[in-house]
Amino acid sequence: MEGKMAYRELFVVEVKEILRLWARGHGFRHVARATSLDRKTVRRYVTVARALGLDRNREDLALDDFFVGEVVASLLPGAKSAPGSMRNHCRAHAAAIAGWVKAGARGPKIVRLLTRETGVIVPLRTMQRFISVELGTPSRGRTVWVADGKAGEVLEIDFLLLGDFVDRETGKKRRLYALLCLAPFSRHEFVWPCLGQTQQDVIDGLEAAWRFFGGVFPVLLPDNMKPIVTRADPIAPVLNVHFTEYAQDRGFEVDPARPRRPRDKARVERQVRFVRDDYFGGEKFGSLREAREEAVRWCSETAGMRDHGTTRRQPRVCFEQEELPLLKPVPTELYDQPRWTTATVKRDNVVCIGSALYSVPCKIEDAELRVRIDRATVKMYLANQLVKAHPRQAPGGKSIDPADLPAGKVALATRDASSLQRNAESLGVHVGEYARRLLEAPLPWMRLRRVYALLGLGKRYGGAAVDEACARALELEVVEVPRIAAMLEKGLLRRGLLHVPPPPPPVANNVIALPRFARNSSEWRVDRPTPGAPPDAQA
Repeated sequence: MEGKMAYRELFVVEVKEILRLWARGHGFRHVARATSLDRKTVRRYVTVARALGLDRNREDLALDDFFVGEVVASLLPGAKSAPGSMRNHCRAHAAAIAGWVKAGARGPKIVRLLTRETGVIVPLRTMQRFISVELGTPSRGRTVWVADGKAGEVLEIDFLLLGDFVDRETGKKRRLYALLCLAPFSRHEFVWPCLGQTQQDVIDGLEAAWRFFGGVFPVLLPDNMKPIVTRADPIAPVLNVHFTEYAQDRGFEVDPARPRRPRDKARVERQVRFVRDDYFGGEKFGSLREAREEAVRWCSETAGMRDHGTTRRQPRVCFEQEELPLLKPVPTELYDQPRWTTATVKRDNVVCIGSALYSVPCKIEDAELRVRIDRATVKMYLANQLVKAHPRQAPGGKSIDPADLPAGKVALATRDASSLQRNAESLGVHVGEYARRLLEAPLPWMRLRRVYALLGLGKRYGGAAVDEACARALELEVVEVPRIAAMLEKGLLRRGLLHVPPPPPPVANNVIALPRFARNSSEWRVDRPTPGAPPDAQA
C-alpha cells in the first residue's frame, strides 16, 4: 500500500546552497543534481525566494540567515496564508463578535449568534482562531523560567487527592489524600498519605517530613490552605495562630504563595501528576499504614534515585550532598500541639479547665483569661501577660497554689496545721505547746478554728499574757480556749489593765413604744367639750 511521503525539513545549509547556486546562473536540473534533491523541491524554494526579492541580477543581495529564515518560514506546514472567506466574514462582523465576547459568550455560542444574525455558519475552529488572534482576548500567557534558589532554603508543600482505597478491616471505601513536600533545588520529595486536610494532618506530615529529610528547612512555601493561612493576601497574609506556634517551636518561617498563583510553587505543582500516577496508580492499599510505608519506600528508592529530566541528577543523591548539611537538626521530641480556650475568674479565684481546678492570683477578680493547654502545663494569660502556670491535672484534680490565696486564709483553705503551729510558737513556748494539744483533736475543722481563736487572743492581749495563761492552763491540764480567754480577761481586770467601757446611754429618739394592748386605758380617753362652758374650762 502506497503511503504518503513524510515532509522533510531541509537543513539551513542546504537551503542556502540551493539559493546560492541558482543566483549564480545554474538551472533547476543542475542545482538538484548538485544538492541531491528533487527538482520540484528546488523549484519550490527558489520560487519563494524570488517572491521575497532574490534576483540573479542583484549581486548586492546577501544570503544571510535572516533571508534564509524567511524562505523556510514561508514553506513550513501551517505557514500563514491568505485569509479565506470565513475569516473575512468574521472580520466584517468583528464589532458584534467582540460585544458577544465581552458579554461572556464562548465560541460555540458566538457561532450560533452569528448564524442567527447573518445566516452564515462559520466553523467553530475558525471562530476560535479569529477571537484569539485578531480580537486579542486574554490568554494564559507565556511562562518564565525561575531560578531554583539556594540549596537547603525552601520546602514547597501542597495537598493532592490520590484516589480511593478499600479499608481491609472495615471493608469501607475511604478517600486518600497526601501532603506532598518537595525540595525545589534537588527535587527530592516526600509523600505523606492522610485521610483529610486538617491542621493536624499538616503538622503530622511535616513532622514525618523532618524525619525523612533528616532536618528542618528554614522556610516553608505553602499555598493558602486554611490550616496555615487564615486570610490570604499577596503582601500581608494572616497566618493561623496555632500553626504559627508550631513554626515557632520548630524554628522555620512561613512564606505563603500568592492567592490563585500556583506558579509561585510550580515545582511541587508539577509533581502532583507524577505522584498520583507513579506512586498511587495501580496500587491496592488495604490500610493507611500500608500506604505510608510504601510512600517512604517509593520516595527513597524510586523517585529519589531516578535521573531527573531537568537537573539530570538523582534527587536523593543531590539532596544528601548539597542540602542535608544546611538543614536544622531534627526535633528530638514529638510536638505537643496546644489547645487554647478561655476561662472566667470568679470570687473564689479558681477556674475550671478540662474538669480540673486551678488557682489564680487573688488580685485578679472578675476577669476573662486566655488559657493555653498542652500535655504538661496549663498557662493563663491576661492582656497577653502570663499571670499563672500550673502542671496539668487529670479530670477531677486540683492545683491550688497557696501564694494565690488571700493573706490569712492560706492555712484554713489548705488545712495547713503546721503553719498555725509555727504562728503559735512565735507567741511563746507555752502557746505553741497549747496549740499542739489543740491540734491533736480528731475534728479537722474544729481544731483549726480553736487554734485561730488562740492566735486571736495573742493579737488582742499580747504574746506574753497569752503565754502565761497557757502555762497555767497546761499545769491544770485544761485545754480549752474559752478558759484561756476568761483567765486573760479576769486577770487583766484585777490588775486594772483592762477597762470595760460603760454601756452607751439610751437614745431618746430610739424609744420603742409599748404595744397597744400593754398601754393604760387612760391613754385612749377622749375629752369631749361641755356645751356653754368657757374655753379655759373646756381645756
